[in-house]
Amino acid sequence: MPRLLLVSDAWAPQVNGVVRTLQTTARLLEGRGWQITPVTPDRFRSWPCPTYPEIRLAHAPRGAVGKLIEEASPCAIHIATEGPLGLAARRHALRTNRPFTTSFHTRFPDYLHARFRLPTGISWRYLRWFHAPARSVLVATPRLAEELASHGLPHTRLWSRGVDLGQFRPGLPAPDAYRDLPRPILLNVGRVAVEKNIEAFLEAPAPGSKVVVGDGPALAELKARYPHVLFLGALSGEALARAYAGADLFVFPSRTDTFGLVLVEAMAAGLPVAAYPVHGPIDVVGTSGAGALDDDLAAAIGRGLKIPRAAALARAGDFSWEAAAAQFEAALSAPPSADEPRTAAASADQNFAVNPSEKLVPTS
Repeated sequence: MPRLLLVSDAWAPQVNGVVRTLQTTARLLEGRGWQITPVTPDRFRSWPCPTYPEIRLAHAPRGAVGKLIEEASPCAIHIATEGPLGLAARRHALRTNRPFTTSFHTRFPDYLHARFRLPTGISWRYLRWFHAPARSVLVATPRLAEELASHGLPHTRLWSRGVDLGQFRPGLPAPDAYRDLPRPILLNVGRVAVEKNIEAFLEAPAPGSKVVVGDGPALAELKARYPHVLFLGALSGEALARAYAGADLFVFPSRTDTFGLVLVEAMAAGLPVAAYPVHGPIDVVGTSGAGALDDDLAAAIGRGLKIPRAAALARAGDFSWEAAAAQFEAALSAPPSADEPRTAAASADQNFAVNPSEKLVPTS
């Protein structure tokens, strides 16, 4: 039985696209005969991430992650995130000459710039250092692969995303909260945080009612500023599926997502999409006819409301978790996709060091 050690700083009870992607992939790999050993924050003491208290950062004693790796004796190691656990696994894998793959889920340079005005060049320097030694860096779209190559990470492989068409589907009864809302109902689902650009949706002139599903650090502020908007908080399972199916249009104002799993979930429920023409919407919606992309979000909303739900349903059918899991599995055993990773790593590791508490420390 092949054995995979899956390292991630993002895991349940967090609710986001990264966690859904990793857990779904792990479940499908187990169905293919893999034995999965997760190295995740629930196995360690943790503390809340600054400005993201619902995200727990693990504190693993020095050597604890390495011990788990050695005990599991994995055939493959995948490091999904660049946080404390990812750093610890990376360090041990390099020290013991164990090959590993990584994945790029989150545009931290854009997030950190939006939150703290940190220059994006600093964040990209760290990401180059982190991912350079990997055999391959798994990315959700070819466009994202091109972006990483432009930042010095050419050794990428495609790992797309899917949708559970059994859970997210049209025809479900609308939530009771929708009963008295003027139509059309415009829906946004995701983390309620500054980098998601939700204010652009809330400010855009549009008919009907606006609904936001999700939790996050900006929720209280936005609820106070936009009392006419219905904020439902975090939903999951059937409640989330009903929130999608009962709406008329999905509005995605984010400019920083690498994919946007909620886009596929919305289309599976029969919702056309209105969004900016940026990474994520371009790759997921593109020219499929399932949505309207425009630099003027209000214009995108207006056009999106005219799109038949059947177009969204047809596009959702192009996304399969089974196909995505097969891509992931193939990447685990593939040879290095280029000679650049180890060469880049040798150079990059001269610029950073990791101290015993797993904090990144510049050495130059």
